[in-house]
Amino acid sequence: MGRAEERRARQRGGHRAASKRRRSEPAAAGTPAAAGKPAKSLLRRMFTWKKILGTVFGVCLLGILGFVGLYLYVDIPEGNAAAQQQSNVYKFSDGTLLARNGKVNREIVDLSKVPRKVQLTFVAAENKSFYSDSGVDFKGTARGLLNTLRGRGKQGGSTITQQYVKNYYLNQDQTVTRKLKELVISLKVDREKSKDDILAGYINTSYYGRNAYGIQAAAQAYFGVDAEDLSVEQGAYLAALLQAPSQYDWAVATDTGKRLVTQRWNYVLDNMVEEGWLTKDRRAAMRFPKIKEPKGAPGLDGQKGYLVELANQQLEQQLMAQEGLTQSQAENAVVGKGWTITLNIDRKKQAALERAVRSELTGKLNKSKRKVDGDIQPGAVSVDPGTGKIVALYGGQNYYEHYYSNATRRDYQPASTFKPVILAAALERQATTQDGKPITAGTVYDGDSRRPVLDHGRPVGFAPPNEDEQHYGKITVQEAMNKSVNSVFAQMGVDVGMDDVMSTASSLGMDTKGMPAVPAQTLGSMGASPLEMAGIYATFANHGHKVTPTIVKSAENKGRTVDMPDPVGGTVLSRTAADTVTSVLTGVVDDGTAKTSVAANPLRDGQQVAGKTGTSDENKSAWFTGYTPDLVTSVGLFGEDPKTHGHVSMEGATGLLPGRGRINGGGYPAEIWAAYTFGVTDRSTFELDTTQGAAVEPTEPPTSSAPPTPTTPTRTPSHTPSGTPSRTPSHTPSHTPSETPSQTPPSHTSSQTPSQTPTTGLPTETATEDPLDPPDEEDFAQ
Repeated sequence: MGRAEERRARQRGGHRAASKRRRSEPAAAGTPAAAGKPAKSLLRRMFTWKKILGTVFGVCLLGILGFVGLYLYVDIPEGNAAAQQQSNVYKFSDGTLLARNGKVNREIVDLSKVPRKVQLTFVAAENKSFYSDSGVDFKGTARGLLNTLRGRGKQGGSTITQQYVKNYYLNQDQTVTRKLKELVISLKVDREKSKDDILAGYINTSYYGRNAYGIQAAAQAYFGVDAEDLSVEQGAYLAALLQAPSQYDWAVATDTGKRLVTQRWNYVLDNMVEEGWLTKDRRAAMRFPKIKEPKGAPGLDGQKGYLVELANQQLEQQLMAQEGLTQSQAENAVVGKGWTITLNIDRKKQAALERAVRSELTGKLNKSKRKVDGDIQPGAVSVDPGTGKIVALYGGQNYYEHYYSNATRRDYQPASTFKPVILAAALERQATTQDGKPITAGTVYDGDSRRPVLDHGRPVGFAPPNEDEQHYGKITVQEAMNKSVNSVFAQMGVDVGMDDVMSTASSLGMDTKGMPAVPAQTLGSMGASPLEMAGIYATFANHGHKVTPTIVKSAENKGRTVDMPDPVGGTVLSRTAADTVTSVLTGVVDDGTAKTSVAANPLRDGQQVAGKTGTSDENKSAWFTGYTPDLVTSVGLFGEDPKTHGHVSMEGATGLLPGRGRINGGGYPAEIWAAYTFGVTDRSTFELDTTQGAAVEPTEPPTSSAPPTPTTPTRTPSHTPSGTPSRTPSHTPSHTPSETPSQTPPSHTSSQTPSQTPTTGLPTETATEDPLDPPDEEDFAQ
């Protein structure tokens, strides 16, 4: 049958032959074609492989064209490193001029004047591929751009060429525009300049700390030699220093800073061996170089340098937090860059603090008559607890003579000024004695000297002596605070739990990193600064709201303003706990170790005061940290050998004290505090929310049983607190190293330098080098 017949047959049967569907026409629903091969969705039709690949290639092409355009558009600008150096202006809180600092310490030297191996230390430290790369680390730059877009700020990595371009042609701003310019200019500079020219520019424009720009100024500042006379060891130190100039300055570095710069120094020299620039034998014979003592910058005499230094540090810290700058970048962005920085320092209070130190202490020192008088280093910080503003600061007798600040150094023991922190931890955590009695101001402890500290009946290997081996028998916490009884607070620390005590200290503002949570810490055997102690006591005064003392009121630079964090933050201690500590500390003043110098001071005129004395073992430090309702001031005296910076005894200083002339916290520190505070504050009353402490007698009578039990204090309260807060706070706003670098610096550098955590000596009220081994000394001060 032919096709015509078949067609006619189907038509007769009622079936019409379906016409062939065009390829472009969709199959009708229900047809075999539709059932076997479903139609593509709109999403699949929009995102085909061809379209995706086309888009990717298009974006890449646009990126390439954009980069070519940027490369053609951006020229190498005129070098402006020198032009960027402008005076910083520092003002008191009332706007009057404090200091103008900005004279640039820079001297350009030809690369030929720098020994070849010293040149290579910088290459080994920063950019081992310097001599073979194109001047740009594309991977690091891309990472930096991504971090900037995400708001993280810190660049991912850069070459020596990029760092030179940033220092000499651009600035430290963390913006996408600046980073793109840096990329293009670096490529052009690498093409148009020799590697030696770039390296010379880099080492001559970098900031090394100590107000030194360039390798010649740095060589003089740290070693007292010209750049051409630098050794490889010295060059490696300067190259390591660029990562964090202030933190790595050996003369003022913390233990952590010393460990890190030593590791960095080793890293530089090991890289030189790896690159074949230094033999293994010569490397093995190298020792860490001796660092020259720093000197103050011109125009910063007296207290000015200490105030300016702390202002710079706090501004740098804020730039690091806010813009993601590294420490080196932050220092380079602040020092001599035309900032107008207004401080919180009150001009009248600052003058009053200086007068008080002079009248009560330094005016009585005569180092030509008594060698020990040349060892006395006073430091003080005064804070408004309601605002967190540092209103006055004393860093030392003269910034030119003593470069680092006694107000911020952390290498001396705070001794018994730490005891209120233990009580705060007990109250906050509602701790109990080991027989289950709540720890309050009226709790009774065994106050005998060298009483073994027990942990649930088992000795912990710590039995601290009291001052002059005094035995007190059964004594309340209030009396123990008044008399600074070591044995009581050592036991209380174990009752609370030393981990909890150190946690409370950290929350109050003490840097506890690396501090072991051992019973000896109850006696203040760690390191702390007057700045830290002022912040802790300001938190007590502000009813438990965290106070972070701040010296910078405002900072402006070419129309740009940096927002500083609020110094007063959220609650870190309940009001009841904080106010109870304050109440107890009024007893120290009225009936304790500060009674003569503070409570009986004729200038007091009824002013309510809370505070605590502290004196370390061998009389190496003495403290009084105290407060009125509106002003907190921490005063510390430190015995320091002017040549080695080692810790020494202050006994016999001034020649005016009886016996051996032991300096106690209740002596000169408290006298300085009183002369200053009573001269600048008005009479006011603590407004406390507490039912215990010096102001209120506990209700439970004492017992004579061995376990600690609540009891009635033996003193008469001097005032009665109310439950009304005195102010409404606002919202919330390093350290013993754990490892030793492979190359340990030699013994000629003092191991006891400012800001390090002390490891020897027992605060009066303190501990031996081994925290668990009781001391042999029989004489302790309070």
